[in-house]
Amino acid sequence: MSWLKRKSVLIPIDFSDLSYQALGPAKELVDDGSSLKLIHVLAPLHPADPAAMWDTVSDEDRKQKVQAFAHEKLNEMGYDKLHIEVVIGDTTSKIVDYAQEIDADLIVMPSHGRKGVSRFLIGSVAEQVVRLSHCPVLILK
Repeated sequence: MSWLKRKSVLIPIDFSDLSYQALGPAKELVDDGSSLKLIHVLAPLHPADPAAMWDTVSDEDRKQKVQAFAHEKLNEMGYDKLHIEVVIGDTTSKIVDYAQEIDADLIVMPSHGRKGVSRFLIGSVAEQVVRLSHCPVLILK
């Protein structure tokens, strides 16, 4: 099915099992694993958060810790050569902006990530990405 092959596929990762499960189907759509690009979006620290108030945690520290955790998990899954971009900001806009920046021709993401109350937020992120993305979005259930 060469007509399905893509040059660059973006996979947003929120550390839920469902987001990692998107790697398999996405890998089938590219010729080379290096065509897979991952992104994780951290929420900005709330100004009332003690870490922000006392300046005990920097955004760079947070990004490095997330990157280390992600690489460890990806190594366990056999995806040791993948790079994950870690950014801070609004989830939807960062995903859409990064997809455009890397000229992704497909975004693959689950319909929902985390469980509980945040599940509804993640679902709305998927919906917003579909509406705002410059490229097709494959939503996995």
